[in-house]
Amino acid sequence: MPAVTEPKLISGNANTPLAKAIARRMSMHRGMSVNLVEARVERFNDQEIFVEVFENVRGEDMYVIQSTSNPANDNLMELLIMTDALRRSSAARITAVIPYFGYARQDRRSKARTPISAKLVANLIETAGVDRILTLDLHAAQIQGFFDIPVDNLYASPVFALDIEHNFKGQMDDIMVISPDVGGVARARELAKRINAPLAIVDKRREKAGEIAGMTVIGDVKGRKCIIVDDICDTAGTLCKAAETLMEAGATEVHSYITHGVLSGPAVERVQNSVMKSLVITDSIEATEKVKAAKNIRIVPTAPMFAQAILNIWGGMSVSSLFETDTLVPIYEGLYQRS
Repeated sequence: MPAVTEPKLISGNANTPLAKAIARRMSMHRGMSVNLVEARVERFNDQEIFVEVFENVRGEDMYVIQSTSNPANDNLMELLIMTDALRRSSAARITAVIPYFGYARQDRRSKARTPISAKLVANLIETAGVDRILTLDLHAAQIQGFFDIPVDNLYASPVFALDIEHNFKGQMDDIMVISPDVGGVARARELAKRINAPLAIVDKRREKAGEIAGMTVIGDVKGRKCIIVDDICDTAGTLCKAAETLMEAGATEVHSYITHGVLSGPAVERVQNSVMKSLVITDSIEATEKVKAAKNIRIVPTAPMFAQAILNIWGGMSVSSLFETDTLVPIYEGLYQRS
């Protein structure tokens, strides 16, 4: 049965530029103005969060756009309280659009007496009243199973494949995709398959947490333009060390494609001073002024993909079609042209 009401978007404070960009893209697709629902998401003097929705949302299909990035706890609470406000205002369905899912790295018990925080966050989101999740490149695919509601996990690799084909035109035979650790091989192999490139691995050894004892390149990278692929770049220590190791192994250039640019602490300075020619991230997390000013950091937009995914969910159509690079070419019209 086709949807009767129009999809309605509402945004927290985590990444308003992305929320506005999604609304603009949906306006283009719909041929009518799609605006963010008017609301105020504020803090009292003691930092309690207060939400007030200024528009009628009774019976509406609502999409709450909110990354749970730094400050993770504040942004998560905003998402939960906004959901509660919408649920108590009789919204028909609430989809949480979470471009960056915080706490995803705590997806299992790594040692005794530690939490599985990703599961706790899933419980909180469900209890608040969310009916569906739309996210991008979850750190671990099994997090989808932490929810008892539908989860649509989009992938950045089709967009990265387009970007690589566009920016390395005529050089594709020299490209080699690199996984920065053994655990990320599946993600790197997925991109390598899309662009028909070989794969290598940087294997790191740790003597204790947070300290890398050494790195070894598994594969021949001599004379190659290496592209490191990962889902999260936090302090960039491992990434920059991997780039150095690849250059020492004979790579001609090193570039990195990372979905979520957390880039905390000294990360931006490390990237700027590293041997990496470029770091490409998405706008799943709002970029700081320091990130925007960095000459070797580039941001790829995700709004076209999220806008189409929201329209597909609203219209009861497949979201998995967005996993294909060819499907994204018309969505990213003007940005990437394939020969």
